[in-house]
Amino acid sequence: MAFLRGPVARAWRGWRQPRNLSVPRNASSVEDTNRRFLLYGVMPLWFVPAVADWVMHRKTRIEDTSGTRESAVHALMMTEAGIPVTMGLLARVNPLVLTVMGGAAAAHGATALWDVSLATEEREVKPVEQHIHSFLEVLPLAALAFTCCLHWDEARAALTGRRNPGDWKLLPKEHPLSARYLTGIGLAIGAFVALPYAEEMTRCVRAVRARRGA
Repeated sequence: MAFLRGPVARAWRGWRQPRNLSVPRNASSVEDTNRRFLLYGVMPLWFVPAVADWVMHRKTRIEDTSGTRESAVHALMMTEAGIPVTMGLLARVNPLVLTVMGGAAAAHGATALWDVSLATEEREVKPVEQHIHSFLEVLPLAALAFTCCLHWDEARAALTGRRNPGDWKLLPKEHPLSARYLTGIGLAIGAFVALPYAEEMTRCVRAVRARRGA
């Protein structure tokens, strides 16, 4: 209960109170241009290969081959991508957040290698699907790179282990993203990432039960 009364908890209780972060449509500065591309370019780009990869799994009947094992690895990779995305959207970008992003990107790359190794033993992974995987692997690194460019002082602090107050605490953004953007991106993640892969896992579980019943 002491945590709920701490400075971090107090900061999060008022996270929507400050003025929203402005991202001009006709941005001319390098900072605004990078931020706009990160929010409206890199983030939506995640949805296209995610859905395409799900389609490839469905076409090769993942439920009858690698099944729940590979689908569980997909869920793990979504978690590895989802945690830093959530932190980047809601939390103040500081050394703690950048360190989590970097660690998650490295873990995602290692898990992607494990995923392909598992899949190729059980089903056909065509060149098109492998190319889709390339996009999914590079997007977390692209997001991390853009975030570091926007917050270079914090990136340097993460590398040097700076210990200023607030550097290693999970704090809300000083100027949060608009509720409209957060709602839209949340719905898109649910529709194009969470829902398709939940359907995939459900299909795999049903196939396992059907085989046991037979």
